[in-house]
Amino acid sequence: MRDITLGQYFPADSVLHRLDPRVKIVSLIAYIALIFCTFNYCSLAFAAVSVLTIVLLSKVPLKMYLKSLKVIIIIVIITSLLNLFYGTGEPIFQWWIIKVTWAGIHNAIFVCIRIVCLILLSSALTFTTSPTDLTDALERLMKPLKLLRIPVHEIAMMMTIALRFVPTLLEETDKIMAAQKARGADMESGNLIKRVKALVPVLVPLFVSAFRRAYELAVAMECRCYHGGDGRTRMKQLHMQVRDIWSVVFTLVVIAGVVLLNIFFHYVV
Repeated sequence: MRDITLGQYFPADSVLHRLDPRVKIVSLIAYIALIFCTFNYCSLAFAAVSVLTIVLLSKVPLKMYLKSLKVIIIIVIITSLLNLFYGTGEPIFQWWIIKVTWAGIHNAIFVCIRIVCLILLSSALTFTTSPTDLTDALERLMKPLKLLRIPVHEIAMMMTIALRFVPTLLEETDKIMAAQKARGADMESGNLIKRVKALVPVLVPLFVSAFRRAYELAVAMECRCYHGGDGRTRMKQLHMQVRDIWSVVFTLVVIAGVVLLNIFFHYVV
């Protein structure tokens, strides 16, 4: 539970922390699309180096990123194995219905690196952007949807509150599990069915605590006369700076580099 870093904000004095959150969200979307458009090892390596550069510029300790990767390492391994055994072409190893091909090896490598880059970029966004800034940025980016009568402010608020309460609920889960273990509960021995049954005394108080927190938050917002985004002002206004323009230029350079490498190197996987 302590290794889950989703939704956590790490305060630091870095270039990424000072960037406009709108630029960071748009750049994240562009990078996600770009990572899945790398079709050879050169373009993939170029995109991966760019992601590592962003991680280093964030000035967030590497152990925080490693914690975010530790949670999904099982998913990465399973996905890579599935791509490894389901490749097409002449097999280099075969046993019964299991066969390994060069195409499967290439697919496994690409999928593994792409998922890792995706997690690192998402973690960099949440580590360097506070929930309040995320709410403002999402609302500004989705502002054109107001023409379709879509409650943009409420959607952005719900997304940010959900992201913000992930570490809080994880901490609450850790406390409940520790309390149950102190009362003699055994959650680590036995088969899978016994372990799932042992989690029932944890899930019930966790749901009760989650609903209580949601009710308290709703009462607090109502007491402060919260009624949506109409007519609301912001203490912190978002303005584009020179560093934001340089960030956009950096993103465009990375996109151009990946496109050129895909064109010049024709060994498409």
